[in-house]
Amino acid sequence: MSEEKTKPGGPDLAKGVALSTVAEGTMLLGHAHGEPVLLARRGDELFAIGALCTHYGAPLTDGLLVGDTVRCPWHHACFSLRTGEALRPPALNAVSCWRVEQRDGTVYVREKLKGVAQQSARAAAGIPGSIVILGGGAAGNAAAETLRREGYSGSVVMLSADESVPYDRPNLSKGYLAGTAPAESIPLRSPEFYKEQGISLKLGTRVASIDNASRHVQLTDGSRYAYDALLLATGAEPVRIEVPGGDLPHVHYLRTLADSRALVAKALASRRAVVIGASFIGLEVAASLRARNIEVHVVAPENCPMEKILGADVGNFMRKLHEEHGVTFHLGTTATAIDARSVTLKNGETLQADLVAVGIGVRPMIALAEQAGLAIDRGVTVDEYLQTSVPGVFAAGDIARWPDRLTGERIRVEHWVVAQRQGQTAARNMLGRRERFHAVPFFWTEQYDFGIVYVGHAERWDKAEIDGKLAERDCTITYRRGARKLAVAAVHRDLEALRAEVEFERTIAATL
Repeated sequence: MSEEKTKPGGPDLAKGVALSTVAEGTMLLGHAHGEPVLLARRGDELFAIGALCTHYGAPLTDGLLVGDTVRCPWHHACFSLRTGEALRPPALNAVSCWRVEQRDGTVYVREKLKGVAQQSARAAAGIPGSIVILGGGAAGNAAAETLRREGYSGSVVMLSADESVPYDRPNLSKGYLAGTAPAESIPLRSPEFYKEQGISLKLGTRVASIDNASRHVQLTDGSRYAYDALLLATGAEPVRIEVPGGDLPHVHYLRTLADSRALVAKALASRRAVVIGASFIGLEVAASLRARNIEVHVVAPENCPMEKILGADVGNFMRKLHEEHGVTFHLGTTATAIDARSVTLKNGETLQADLVAVGIGVRPMIALAEQAGLAIDRGVTVDEYLQTSVPGVFAAGDIARWPDRLTGERIRVEHWVVAQRQGQTAARNMLGRRERFHAVPFFWTEQYDFGIVYVGHAERWDKAEIDGKLAERDCTITYRRGARKLAVAAVHRDLEALRAEVEFERTIAATL
């Protein structure tokens, strides 16, 4: 490939562009000093930052300017135009920043600026001397990183039952399982990162109990860790299928990196697979197995996949999408038995299977919270600051049920980005910031060449309004209960999804 073809596109911003080419509230993609640069204008101010999201490399020029930030069009990460800092997950790393100079109606991008200076946590009464985080998933990792980013210098211990350093869980059922995402892209950070940050990450660690009176957690090996503040981020576990043969070696679940590795290894030696469950995880697994040219049958009790969440129109579209890729559905029935070579269904069918993947839901891991006497309501009850019923003990991620201002209800959401954002908020509140958690829930799914993003939360809705043409993969779906807009799903309409997020944020802000 020639050097010319690999050179970043757009104008050379180091040589300057006319100020008039960057209108107020717009962005210009160019390059400077050999790197792609995004030039953005807000009022009389101009900013130059890296043009690609540090999460999956999305072009930020296709995103949305909101105040002095830019939001990623793909997965709604948010970056400061002033500092390049990653303000919201799923991005963890900042983008670069350059100094901008205006002279005689021309704008020049000059030298790259240094990274964001770490803030200093206030050395005031109430700042905990030691913090323990239970869980090494999205919420736990985000909390640990945020504590250090906020300048907290006390002890941070992260106790994870997982054997692997925190990793990109959403990719386990997508690119990694399909064979398109390399193994080295899955860890969020290297083991060295945690050492450098002074985060004591203990893997393969099982916690036996929490003692709120003496403020320590005890491990199954008898050792103890004292805390001044505690974050529960224990996540969720897959619901197990309870049928004869459900515990056979070729029956797989997908929650951890170890699960995904085992599933990949089995897939490499399989010709036929049965996926039990037509949830997001089930359908993503089906798509990934088809990418490996495995015959796939999907079994589920509902008559339309994802109808409860996305509606019949989207559900039927997704079924047709999978069928066009060779998947066979067996809906309105369930598995009643599994043996070494087949799965027997309630309707009498028998499906041949070398591999069985089960995705019938997850349940929050709240046993430790219950043992500790925390308030429980189909999850761990937290206030708007993510604090539990016990002062100094917080909860975030899949286990947390919090007061949501958009719906006016307490909700619990099992989404990666929500868990990360809650981890950030919980960390700041353990430092006494008193920051309300009112981020708008967000998730995405990718199956084959089809993608859909979902903003908001509509656990119960009575109307789904489609704008555009789903068949042409160009539409938004608005979910309402009565007159209240609760959620928006977007199919290849990234900007509309971002605008919906901002609209929901303004609705929430009006209630504060």
